[in-house]
Amino acid sequence: MLDSATIATVKSTIPLLAATGPKLTAHFYDRMFTHNPELKDIFNMSNQRNGDQRQALFDAICAYAANIENLAALLPAVERIAQKHTSFTIQPEQYNIVGTHLLATLDEMFSPGQEVLDAWGKAYGVLADVFINREAEIYQDSAEKTGGWHGTREFRIAEKQPQSELITSFVLEPVDGKPVADFKPGQYLAVYIRDASLENQEIRQYSLTQAPNGKSYRIAVKREGQGAVSNFLHNFAQPGDIIHLAAPHGDFFMDISDITPVALISAGVGQTPMLGMLNTLAQRGHPAPVQWLHAAENGAVHAFAGEVKNAQESLPQLEHHVWYNLPQADDLPGEDFQYQGLMDLSKVSGSLSTPDMHFYLCGPAGFMQFVARQLLAMNISEANIHYECFGPHKVI
Repeated sequence: MLDSATIATVKSTIPLLAATGPKLTAHFYDRMFTHNPELKDIFNMSNQRNGDQRQALFDAICAYAANIENLAALLPAVERIAQKHTSFTIQPEQYNIVGTHLLATLDEMFSPGQEVLDAWGKAYGVLADVFINREAEIYQDSAEKTGGWHGTREFRIAEKQPQSELITSFVLEPVDGKPVADFKPGQYLAVYIRDASLENQEIRQYSLTQAPNGKSYRIAVKREGQGAVSNFLHNFAQPGDIIHLAAPHGDFFMDISDITPVALISAGVGQTPMLGMLNTLAQRGHPAPVQWLHAAENGAVHAFAGEVKNAQESLPQLEHHVWYNLPQADDLPGEDFQYQGLMDLSKVSGSLSTPDMHFYLCGPAGFMQFVARQLLAMNISEANIHYECFGPHKVI
């Protein structure tokens, strides 16, 4: 526990941190990668270049300083970050590296004096211990479950199948032929890629799109314009190739009873965790109402349409509604899509008013904010709305 003097000292720095903004974390990351370039094999350098990770870390630092005497308020964020850290196989000793560069950054940018540096050192130590302990639990759980493992494991690409102009799916089977661990619908795999064409090892998380089967995993990858890993997987990875995976992780997952109504709402590649949920519901023969609401630009980039329709065979109360923003000439209204334009939930509000329905959202942050506002305007409880952000977390 932190003493009152330490808490007061850390909280006194909040105005300075807020005034500095993400320049603080930009300095931190530049410093850390200069002194410890090996960490470039862990961090997504694309998120460094576009500023997303720097903003996310700055927000996290400010949130910690503001809630330093109330760590319980941070537990949801701790769980989300701990799940991501374990997918990167972060080790306890790496927290010392981060702490060293954080304190050095504060000193170099502000020269706040030893009292402030000591207070932040104590505060960081407490938070690091929280993460290290939680991550140890996650590692142990992943290793001990049937088909589980610690660290990374070799998998072979068994199938590679284009699902749209932008999205390709990959079925991955373990090289050792042993079972693979089950997962919660909505969770992701971390894919480790090291290739001579890439400057660093690259690690990316991709949602699991099928129900657990104990034998293999399936992910789906959207080709991103400047995406090092997505373009590598689309352009070069082939069936038979070996890649390394960390065990399934993630704090965003469907956790409902057999009688809970569900709405799965997505845009673009945000449908991938929703597919894991839908296929799990189909595997269970979920008897309650299920709504599949998806937005795509047009039919050319609309993936897995046939798979969603086929789920109707196992889900008697499944309804699917699709919005195309700019349909192409060969897109068939009523067949390929039902609505044109942005997703307007008033079109299906009657189907969403089922008591106790839970809503799972995934897509661009702007899309999720747009949908969340509509749901709240329909008097949907905020507690029933769950969402996933790809990349650094954003609050919707």
